[in-house]
Amino acid sequence: MPKLKTNRGAKKRFKKTGTGKILRRQAFGAHIMTSKARKRKRRIKRVTVVAEEDARRIRRLLP
Repeated sequence: MPKLKTNRGAKKRFKKTGTGKILRRQAFGAHIMTSKARKRKRRIKRVTVVAEEDARRIRRLLP
């Protein structure tokens, strides 16, 4: 069987943990930060775990 190709876009956006969970960055943190509350900006900075329903689809992109 041939080697599986990794989806390059997914590789740049997601990271696998040691236990197999998938991490992602929060959206809306790229620009226009002056109009966002300090609390909201702190929350956007954090890395979060992808929901299990979405993680199944992402795992297919990251063999």
